[in-house]
Amino acid sequence: MQIRHSTHPAQLPGFDTDGLRQHYLVDDLFAPGEIRTVYTHEDRIVLGGATPSPGNPLKLESAPPLRSAHFCERRELAVLAIRGTGTVAVDGTEHELGTRDCLYVGQGAVDVEFRAADEDTRFYLFSTPSHASFPTSVARFDEVDVLELGDQSTANVREIRKFVHADGIRSSQLVLGVTSLAPGSVWNTMPPHTHDRRTECYLYFDLPEEHRVIHLCGEPQNTRNIVVRNEEAVISPSWSVHSGAGTHSYTFVWAMGGENQAYDDMDPVAVTELR
Repeated sequence: MQIRHSTHPAQLPGFDTDGLRQHYLVDDLFAPGEIRTVYTHEDRIVLGGATPSPGNPLKLESAPPLRSAHFCERRELAVLAIRGTGTVAVDGTEHELGTRDCLYVGQGAVDVEFRAADEDTRFYLFSTPSHASFPTSVARFDEVDVLELGDQSTANVREIRKFVHADGIRSSQLVLGVTSLAPGSVWNTMPPHTHDRRTECYLYFDLPEEHRVIHLCGEPQNTRNIVVRNEEAVISPSWSVHSGAGTHSYTFVWAMGGENQAYDDMDPVAVTELR
């Protein structure tokens, strides 16, 4: 498990390209036959990737930074199948996931094991501390409500699906959903915003290998950018905007942890205020 320490907004202007990437970009999450995790001090979030192969399951273990006997002893976990299909076994109960289906694992689960049905199966993991136990549940991509936003004239036509939230799968503090951009649209969250009470992370996927997303970060009046490839994530501290434009349409997982679960608890930033 890698560790990322928290940063202060005053530090960001001093980071060069490599510094920005070292502190906020999470790459190489998906390695065949491995579970890779990153522990960030921003709201104690853990991001991970599980890449099992057929016939070779992977078990989620605890790690020294968690100081726990098993991963979910004091944490909750969301799992999204971003490629292929597979099964996640939680304490002996199997949960089949199709592509883009989501599984929530409640605090207190002991054994979590990932099994692949396809050669390219990949599971994205997002975990936050938890102080209450909620049932392990599945949300299907094709069954959750769809919110359509954006306009073709501003190149941000998109569909938003919320999986783990106050009116969906219940959790202690974790919130997660998926946004899919329409062909020809490239902007995700625009105008951008900050969350003074939450850290948010984006995992970009379904982006062709030859394309990139230019992700904006930093305080609204002092922004920087990070060039992001397919299946890479960006950590956005509570003080940072998070928005981006791609050279091609794409999909991304947005996930949060912090003070509350209110989807609309954000501080919008007008485009004209960005610098």
